Amino acid sequence: MEMDHKQLGALMAQAVPWVRTVGIEFLVAEPGRVVVALPDHEESRNHVGGPHAAMMFGAGETASGAVAMAEFGEHLGRATPLVARAEIHYRKLALGRLTAEAVLGRTVEEVVAELDAGERPEFPVKVTISNADGVVTGEMTVVWTLKPNK
Repeated sequence: MEMDHKQLGALMAQAVPWVRTVGIEFLVAEPGRVVVALPDHEESRNHVGGPHAAMMFGAGETASGAVAMAEFGEHLGRATPLVARAEIHYRKLALGRLTAEAVLGRTVEEVVAELDAGERPEFPVKVTISNADGVVTGEMTVVWTLKPNK
């Protein structure tokens, strides 16, 4: 499913109300890769003045979900994308506006072949969270599954 970052952003904002609520911005959408921005809002900061850890996690999970939607959206009639598990590492103090870059960790063809074989495929999406200076403040892996619809 080819779509640009504006189309993908509109789709995600419609499907996931949290995306609208926090103002996630979609900057890049290309095959296997999505970049989103998390605006710096005072009401979503932590005790040291940066984005709360939950906000960083949410931005990363949203970027990973956008990859899943962009790459496997055409299969929504037969499978539902769901997070199976996630792990995050907070690397440095995050301050200000952040970006989250998500990259698909398996080929679309491998995942779809497993779905076609009646399996429930899993695929990792690696996410790098950075500040405005390009300093990596967090890294995460979100493992998605495509749960076949009954």
